[in-house]
Amino acid sequence: MTDPALTIGCFRYDTTAALFDGSVTVDGVDVTMHTATTLPEIFDRVIRGNEFDVAELGLTFYLRLLETGLPYVALPIFPNRVFRHSCVFVNVHSGIALPTDLAGRTIGEFGTYGQDSGVWAKGILTDEYGFEPGKNRWVIGGLEHPSAPFDFIPHPHPADVEVTAAPEGATLSAMLDAGEIDALFSANVPQCALDGSPNVARLFPDFEPLERDYHRRTGVFPIMHTVVVRRDLVGEHPDLVREVYRAFTRAKNDAADRYRRNRRLYEVQTMVPWMNALVERNDEQFDQDWWPYGIAANRTAVETYLRYHYEQGLSSRRWRIEDVFAPELLDVT
Repeated sequence: MTDPALTIGCFRYDTTAALFDGSVTVDGVDVTMHTATTLPEIFDRVIRGNEFDVAELGLTFYLRLLETGLPYVALPIFPNRVFRHSCVFVNVHSGIALPTDLAGRTIGEFGTYGQDSGVWAKGILTDEYGFEPGKNRWVIGGLEHPSAPFDFIPHPHPADVEVTAAPEGATLSAMLDAGEIDALFSANVPQCALDGSPNVARLFPDFEPLERDYHRRTGVFPIMHTVVVRRDLVGEHPDLVREVYRAFTRAKNDAADRYRRNRRLYEVQTMVPWMNALVERNDEQFDQDWWPYGIAANRTAVETYLRYHYEQGLSSRRWRIEDVFAPELLDVT
């Protein structure tokens, strides 16, 4: 008798590589892994076509659709998380030198108002510096290629917040470089910044000390994405959510163990000079599990995100963790 089949769609990170190479799998299941060139492609295939049994999905996309009956339930697996002081870029001729200078400016955001990275950036700036997103003008478009706002999700925002689409044929990267927008909140570094444009800089050029201090004070390591599983499969196979959780956790732990082992060899498996020093600094800052899954280790970060999502007008209610994640995994550690 053959094992039941399961399709999983997610990006290939070091935390998921073991799932792709087959060294880790879901016990008792014939797993087929899928990925895409960009993450929005995966999200589109999940939301529009219910294409995968298990999939990576941005938290904001999941929350926007939770009220309307999305046929998936989230598991406390977080394959994508990034500190976000580094994601705010400004045109140097705009006069923006401090977070307070963002007030009343025109800011670009990729794909939707309230992309996961944008939710975090707005929320952190609000908590730390008194930023008020409602006082800005927001332009939504493609980062490096002209693109309309995502058409596979709803686009909620407060009625008094000015949100418009980028002009046809325009990209946010080029608009920032030309000064057509004053700032950009972006999950990806815009090409104009990578190319060293003299017109573009980060709002926080020395972002690492700020992000480390933020983490020490708050305990928050910002979470962007979760993993979802089809609700009908959970009903048919109640043990499936725990098996999927175990598989993703094993894959992530395998990646972390490689970094720890490679410290002996100064991380020579990478091309990054002083990677060993970075790993050692991170070992001092974080608990033994640098990238924890489960609710217990991530409660503060998840509750902070749910608060931001509601405060920014992206949710009609302030979700509780118990409303968002599979009940079978609320107690896992």
